Amino acid sequence: MIDLSRLISLIEQLKQQAADVDRKRGESFKPLFDETLFKTRSKLLTPCVNEVHNELQLLQKEQQAGRLLPARTQHLCEKIVSQIQAIQRELATLNIRKKEPKNQAVWRRPINEIYQDLNQHKDWERRLKAMLRDKELLISRCASQFEQQQLQKEILALEGRISRCQAALIKIETDISNRERKG
Repeated sequence: MIDLSRLISLIEQLKQQAADVDRKRGESFKPLFDETLFKTRSKLLTPCVNEVHNELQLLQKEQQAGRLLPARTQHLCEKIVSQIQAIQRELATLNIRKKEPKNQAVWRRPINEIYQDLNQHKDWERRLKAMLRDKELLISRCASQFEQQQLQKEILALEGRISRCQAALIKIETDISNRERKG
């Protein structure tokens, strides 16, 4: 029988610390841990600590039911210890992370890439509008009701694509003007 009381109290402490950090820091830019270590792809610490807690509960249940094989015990214990160590490292490096540049500055794309996106979207918009004009010309020449209905569906789909493209263009243009204003 494995004594898990120290692990349980450690996880309770980690829950408290994680909740405090999450309240102060908020979500990180990307998931905190690798998917091989944690199933959750969380950008907060608390869900990761909860996953460790769930693994520990699973270990306890299997132990109480007498279904815990030595290989399974070793695997679960190693996983739990690795997860706890990862969370402790994350907590230990908080002061270092405060000094890192904020996500927005680090992940900002160069302005020339944004201009390339703008040109690409303008090209897509031009092509989509040309396709729409072609479909509208075809619909007037259709003989059967079925062909007209098919073309009307295609026209609706194209109109939706055009509106999404135009919304993206507005967003890109806004981004460019904001960047140019800020320097």
